[in-house]
Amino acid sequence: MRGATRLKWAVCATAVVLTATACGGGGSSGGGGGSAAGVVRASWGDPQNPLEPANTNEVQGGKVLSMLFRGLKQYNSKSGKAENMVADSITTSDSQNFTIKLKAGWTFSDGDKVTSDSFINAWNYGALLKNAQKNASFFRFIDGYDAVHPEAAGAASTAQTLAGLKKVDDLNFTVKLTQKFSTWPDTLGYTAFEPLPKSFFSNHASWLNKPIGNGPYTVDSYTKGQTMKMRKWAGYKGPDAAQNGGVDLRVYTDNNTAYTDLQAGNIDLVDDIPASQLKNVKGDLGDRYINQPAGIIQTVSFPMYDAKWSAAGKEKVRRGLSMAINRAQITEQIFQKTRQPATDWTSPVLGAAGGFKDGLCGDACVYNPTQAKKLVEEGGGLPGGQITLTSNVDTGSHKDWSDAVCNSINNALGNDKACVFNPIGTFADFRSKVVGKQISGMFRTGWQMDYPLIQNFLEPLYFTGASSNDSHYTNANFDKLVKEANAEPDIAKAVATFQDAEKQLATDMPAIPLWYQNGTAGYSTKVSSVTLNAFSVPVYEQIKVS
Repeated sequence: MRGATRLKWAVCATAVVLTATACGGGGSSGGGGGSAAGVVRASWGDPQNPLEPANTNEVQGGKVLSMLFRGLKQYNSKSGKAENMVADSITTSDSQNFTIKLKAGWTFSDGDKVTSDSFINAWNYGALLKNAQKNASFFRFIDGYDAVHPEAAGAASTAQTLAGLKKVDDLNFTVKLTQKFSTWPDTLGYTAFEPLPKSFFSNHASWLNKPIGNGPYTVDSYTKGQTMKMRKWAGYKGPDAAQNGGVDLRVYTDNNTAYTDLQAGNIDLVDDIPASQLKNVKGDLGDRYINQPAGIIQTVSFPMYDAKWSAAGKEKVRRGLSMAINRAQITEQIFQKTRQPATDWTSPVLGAAGGFKDGLCGDACVYNPTQAKKLVEEGGGLPGGQITLTSNVDTGSHKDWSDAVCNSINNALGNDKACVFNPIGTFADFRSKVVGKQISGMFRTGWQMDYPLIQNFLEPLYFTGASSNDSHYTNANFDKLVKEANAEPDIAKAVATFQDAEKQLATDMPAIPLWYQNGTAGYSTKVSSVTLNAFSVPVYEQIKVS
C-alpha cells in the first residue's frame, strides 16, 4: 500500500499550489465552444538537446515532452498533486521496495504496447554512464546505480542494467531503492521516468529525428529555429485527450516580438510576457492575461569549478554580491510585482508544511550595500577585479533584470564597471556554455519545479554530481542532510532536515536567490480554456480553438 505518510506529504506540499492557481486573470476563459481540429499557435524556444526524456532538464524541451508522453504519474494541472496515470498502483510496505502495476491498454503512437519493459529499458538507458543523460542522477536511488553510473572520474560501468529493477510480467515490475525514500513515487511524474518504445532502441537516430511517445500528441515535423508541429493523436486512450487538432510551437528569439505577434493576431498563446509589457498587458488583453503564483525561483550561480570562486574566503564575496542586489526595487520596477524577493532557495508555493520557510537565506538576501562592499573586500575582492553575469536573452526578459542586477551591484560597490552583463543570443547556446563549464563569472540558473516537494528545489541543483548542479557545488554536510531527509518517514522531521540543508547553502552561497516568479501568459480571442498548470506550463491539451 502507498502508506499514509507518503500521501500526507503529497497533500501538504500541494495544498498551497491549489490555492495559488485560483489567482490571476481569467485564465480559464470558460469552457466555450471550439474546433477539435483547430491548431494552437504558441510561442516557444528551441530546446537544448534532442528530446530524450532522460536528457531533457529544461523548460522548452519539457513543454514538448509534456505533450508527447505520459508516465506512471501525472501532476494534476490545478493542484500539482501526483496522480496515477499509466500506473494502476504503486505499493510498498517499507518505503524502500516498491511494486508497480501498470494499467492495461496503453500503447505508443506507433502501436507498440506500453509494458514493464518500456519503463525498465528506459530507466536503464537513462542511468547508464555511456549514454550521458543529463537526468541520470534521478535514478541514483535505485539499487545498482553505482555500478551502471560510477561517479569517480574515468571509472567504467561494471553493469549495464540497474539491479533494483525486476520484471514480474508485462504489467508488473518491482523497484528496490538503496535507502528508504517515502515520497519516491511522487517523483515518477517527472520527465526522466517516461517510458520508451522499442523503436527508441532499434533505430535511435530515426527516433531522435521524430520522437514517438504515448501521450495525447505526436510530432508531425520539426525545423530547428522555426517550428515544431505537434498534432493530436486520435488513438490516444488516456483520460486527457487533446481538445484541439494540434499545437504549432513557433520559435521566438525575442519575447517582445512574440507579444507583438499576439496583439496582431499572428499567434494564439505567449507564456512569457515581456517585462517591458507588464504595465500594459492587462489593458491590452483584459481577461486573456494570466498572472498566477508558480513553483519557480530565479537564481544566479557561481562557477564553483573555478578556483577563483571556490577558494577559501570567497564565500564572503558571494554573500556580499547577494547583499548588493536590491531585489525589492527590481521586482517592483521591472516586473510590476509579478515577482517576489526570495528569502530562501525554494518557493512559497510549497507552503510551510511542504518545506517553505521565509528567511532561511538570512541577512545575505537583505539589501545592504555597506555590508556588501565590506564583505567583498574582506573576501579579497572580485576575481580579476570585475565579474560578468551571463544569461540568454531570447526568453524571460533576462536582459532587463540582468542589467538591473549589475547596476545594483555597481552602485553598492561604488564601481560602475564591477559587474558587466554578458548576453548569449539563444537558450540552447547559453545552456551549452553552462554545461561545458565555459562561463567564468555569475550565470543565470532559474528553476521550475519538477514536482512539488522541497527535495526537488535542493537535491537536483546542489547535491554533489546532481543533474542540474550547474555550479558543481559540493558539500559533504549538505549531501548528508539531504540523504537523511529523504529517508525520514516523519514529514515534519524530513522538512526540518531539508531546511537544515538550506542553512548550509546560506553559509556557502553557491547560488544567489533572487525572486520567486509568477507564471504569466496571454492568449488570443481565437482560443479558450487556456490555463497554466502549477509549474506555469500551458495545459496545451485543454485549449480549444474557435
